[in-house]
Order: sequence, then C-alpha cells, then structure tokens
Amino acid sequence: MSFVSQRLIIVFITGWLAYATTYFLRKPLGVIKSDMENELGFTKSELGIFDTALLLPYALVQMFLGPLGDKFGARRTFGYCLIASGISMFSFGSWNNFGVLAFLLFLNGSFQSLCWPSANKGLGAWVSDSQRNTVFGYFGTCPFVGGIIGTAFAVHLQKTYGWRYVHNMPALICIISGVLVLTLFKQPKELGVEVPGKESNHAINKEQKTLSWRDLWKIPMVAEVAVTVFCLKVVRYCMYMWLPMYLLQQLNYSKTNAGMFSTMFEIGGILGSASIGYVLKRFFNDKCLLGSTVQTFLSAIGLILFMATANMGLVVNSVVMILVGFLNCGPDIILCGSFPTELGEMDGRNAASAVIGFVNGFGSIGTFIEGPLIGWISDQYGWSGMFYSMILLSFLGAVTCYRAHRIYEIKKKHLTLGNIIVN
Repeated sequence: MSFVSQRLIIVFITGWLAYATTYFLRKPLGVIKSDMENELGFTKSELGIFDTALLLPYALVQMFLGPLGDKFGARRTFGYCLIASGISMFSFGSWNNFGVLAFLLFLNGSFQSLCWPSANKGLGAWVSDSQRNTVFGYFGTCPFVGGIIGTAFAVHLQKTYGWRYVHNMPALICIISGVLVLTLFKQPKELGVEVPGKESNHAINKEQKTLSWRDLWKIPMVAEVAVTVFCLKVVRYCMYMWLPMYLLQQLNYSKTNAGMFSTMFEIGGILGSASIGYVLKRFFNDKCLLGSTVQTFLSAIGLILFMATANMGLVVNSVVMILVGFLNCGPDIILCGSFPTELGEMDGRNAASAVIGFVNGFGSIGTFIEGPLIGWISDQYGWSGMFYSMILLSFLGAVTCYRAHRIYEIKKKHLTLGNIIVN
C-alpha cells in the first residue's frame, strides 16, 4: 500500500469519527426539551428559540467565514473548532438562565459550522479526482450514523444520570476528537506529498485573495447547487421534526412505533450516501450533477408514493420512507462535499472550504426556517399541505441541479475544445 493510500485511510477514519461526534452535541437538545420545560419552566416558544440559537449561526457562520478553512488550513480549523465546541457545551447542564443557555448553544453552532467545510477540504486533498464521489459518499454516512448514536447516547445519559449531565460526556468526546484531528488530520502540503490523479495539483493560484460571499455566489454553478441543497435540507429536516407528529395524529401510530419509524429516513440516508459513488459510476458515467438531478426528482416521486400508501401499515410505510431517505440524502452529500470541493479547486482557486461552507450554509438556512414555515402550512392546509410543499421543493431542487449540470457540461466542452486548439 502506498504512503498516499495509508494517509487517506488515516485521514478518512479520523475525519469520519470526529465529525460524527459533532452530533453528540446537537442531538441531546431534542432529547432534554421536556425536562427543561418541566424543571425550568420554559415555554415551547422558548424551547424553539434554542433550536434557532443552535442552527442559525451554524448556517450563517459557514456561509460568511467558510474561507477560514482555506486561510488557516483544514486540520487546524477542524481541530480547534471541535475543541471549542466541546468546551462551550461542557457546563450546559449547570445553568438555569435562558439567556446563558441560548448563548452556549449559539457558540456551539458557530464553532461546529466550520467543521464540515474543513473536514471535506482536508479529506478532498488526499482523494484523486476519479475517487472523489465514492470516497465522499462513504464519508457522508457519518452525519447519519452520528445522529442515530448521538440520540441513543443522550437517551442513555438522560435515563442514567439526568438531563443536566447529558452534555458532559459528549463534550469531552468532542474535545478528544479535536486533539486527534490536530494530531492525525495532516494535509499533503504539510507532509510534502503530491497526490497522483488530481488536476488541481498544479493549478492552484497561491496569490489569490480571499473570496467574499458575493464572489462565491458569482462562481458558475454555485447558486444552482446552493438552491438545490436548500431544497433537499428543508425536506430532510421536515422529516426529522414533523414526521413523528404526523404518524401520531394522522396515521394513529403509537408513540413507540412513531419513534421507531422516524429513524427509517436516516437509515435510508446511510444507504443512499454509502452507495451514491457506485450509483453515479454505474448508471451516470460519474456525472454527479446528472445523477443528483435524477435522484432528487425520484425523491419527489417517492414522497407522492408515501402519500398514496400511507394507510397500508408500518411495513409498507417503512420501505417507502427508507427509499425517500435513500434518494434525498445521496445527492445531499455529493452537493455538500464532493462537487463543491471540485468547484473550489476549479480554475486555480484555493477555495474548497469557502465553497463547501457557502453551499452547505445556504442549504442549512432551510433547517431553521422549515419549522415555522411547515408549521404554518400544516395549520393552513393540513398534513397534505406539508407533503405537497416537500414534493414541490424536491422538483425545484431537481430543476436547479439540472441547470447546474448543463452549465458544467458546456464549461467542460469549452475546456476540451480549448485544449485541442492549444495542442
């Protein structure tokens, strides 16, 4: 095994485990809300503000400060942000004041926001162009696995020690993960290694200035990909936040079955992310935007199928929801990691972290506006209105992704023609 392959495995495992631990500090909030309501007297509106305190900075900070990963390096940015995130949440259970708790969540969201762009930039530096979609697909399973384990771990800590101790152990794990990243997540430049099979090896313009968010928006395909990710994330978080209530109220599921069923979408997400590289290579000749377009379109069809089969029982519902998760989450990892990395390195730009942060940040805006938006739609038009909204968003995401695909193909054709003329 070559030195580059060994380092890729080390970086992949370190990054996968480290990013999964960020969900150990996100998931507990949903688990302990009822305890905070009962013991501290917080209203549901105040508990909703906690969600915003965590998710708003997560979206906006990476949109505007994503270039920090390019400036200071993926290893340092990823590692120190993990450590800071753990420190910010270690004492969470010791406080009773609403403002202090909201501020700690704000810090946690802010520090975690730079972890995803840096993790992807650091991994992408070791991956050849031909491996990119497959490796990023496997890497994209870490949010879903981390989310499932993070929820189970929080429930265990809550039951064993009480809600005030739910964040202590995860915070320590996150800090340890940050130290491991600083030690093991070394980049090719730091080791004086050149990765074979990367077009960007000789193309990076070291003199390039830091790109503003306006500059990033003007990069061809960034706007289209960002809108597609926004649509995918609204649908994904709608499933996370509203599906259990829909099952209880509309389909008369028991609380146990509703809770079990809510993980079906995430199980589909793990399968979709892990297999997206194979799907793109086998059926779409590695054209990631075309494959993402088709899967996003089919995810809308899957939602229609779920509405049509909703009364057919738990087994049918589970199979269809796994399919929807598979189709929604596969494109998400490609459009939030693999392709933005390519865009950030294209045309001599050293802006992989900036582009990943901008695209994922723009998409993450959907995570904190879906609550009031879907809530209002459900109040006005019922549960069917919620599903129609998700179907329309999925179709819109397919349209914008296809537009990005057409731009990419035209650009690729011009580059090929230019090389022929030069030679």
